[in-house]
Amino acid sequence: MLQVQGKKILINAGPTREFLDPVRYLSNGSSGKMGYALAEAAKAMGAEVYLVSGPVALNPPDRVKTVPVVTGEEMFEAMSGFLDQADWIIGCAAIADLAPVSCGEQKIKIDKETGKLTIELHPTRDIIATLASQRRDGQVFIGFAAETQNVDANAKSKLIRKGLDYIVANDVSQNNVGMNADQNAVQIYAPPGLLTSLGPTPKHQIAKDILRTIAKDIKK
Repeated sequence: MLQVQGKKILINAGPTREFLDPVRYLSNGSSGKMGYALAEAAKAMGAEVYLVSGPVALNPPDRVKTVPVVTGEEMFEAMSGFLDQADWIIGCAAIADLAPVSCGEQKIKIDKETGKLTIELHPTRDIIATLASQRRDGQVFIGFAAETQNVDANAKSKLIRKGLDYIVANDVSQNNVGMNADQNAVQIYAPPGLLTSLGPTPKHQIAKDILRTIAKDIKK
């Protein structure tokens, strides 16, 4: 029996938005498809699934408790509410890495003389790393790393720096895989290094393969 069955699995998915003013925000091109596929696969494997989702054009998975959020802090607060009861925590969302220092109450105008708009930004919270720092015994933390270069080195660095048990990395510079695509190709890392490579294959299948690979590794 796979270690997924009977587990409580907390997953985040999709992008987050950080607002500059009432009509503009910083975000990214994440569709949420990978996170939703993981939620559906985990549920089909017998897990109890909690999904915290940024703004996406996807229907909530059947029989999965789904909490919609917009900003990174909203996502962190929602995940924190499920953290104590979760066995596996999967950080699949593409969190906006930067946020404006302040949000204008009205639409900010471009300087008419220079034609420029200067924005002061600050780094947002690293949600999966913060949650991993609060882990209880027995919890498994799985992160995702969307990279455009040096995938192996960046994934290994993030695995250690964020205090994770596993990290799933993919090269989003490739065509037709990764962010906003229906297929994915990934490498799964666990200390001390590469565990396996998967894909390219449709995200609903790669989600099953990711969960099975990690469950089998935990069982060893």
